[in-house]
Amino acid sequence: MIFFLVMKEERVTIRRLRLLPALFRKQDVEKITPHAGTFLSRAIKKGLIHRISRGNYINSFLHGFPPVEEIACFLKPPSYVSCEWALNYHGILLQSPTVCTALTLGTSVGRKRNIMYQGITIEFSRIAPALFLGFDRQDECYIATPEKAILDTLYYRKAIPTHDELELDGVDLDSLMEMAKLYPKSIRRLLPELFPKYTLNRIGA
Repeated sequence: MIFFLVMKEERVTIRRLRLLPALFRKQDVEKITPHAGTFLSRAIKKGLIHRISRGNYINSFLHGFPPVEEIACFLKPPSYVSCEWALNYHGILLQSPTVCTALTLGTSVGRKRNIMYQGITIEFSRIAPALFLGFDRQDECYIATPEKAILDTLYYRKAIPTHDELELDGVDLDSLMEMAKLYPKSIRRLLPELFPKYTLNRIGA
């Protein structure tokens, strides 16, 4: 009898999981069961779902584990992945980063908000609305274009990896220089170090 009750509970749990997306929040669970807390607790103990952070979960049994970029954009919408992670994603930065930077319009950022996921640190930084552009949708997340990733790296790090770690041949220089006009002069003045043939006058410094 106990066996059949357990099996029935398992079927109910799986049926409810099928109503949830690959990444979901507690509010999503509250729409499909009046006992969201109990459902989540039991599903975690059974290894059917995984908790990312408070109120945020992975539907891992049915969908597996999403890539880091998708997790980052899910946690702090609206946001996009940029800086070193995006540079590596586009094949510009040869060295594999251990930090995935997501830029968001939200104010809930800072080191205390960092999330560890599959050995990678996901960090969140706030970006001004005027600079919240220059990214494309890639599957279930948003990633900065190569040009925007370069500018964001300069803006947040005040430097960029050395030339021997970069492959800059595929960068659209016209797009880069046009977008650079939105950034402070101090950032634009760093660009000739990466692209010597572009003078300060060319980038409006």
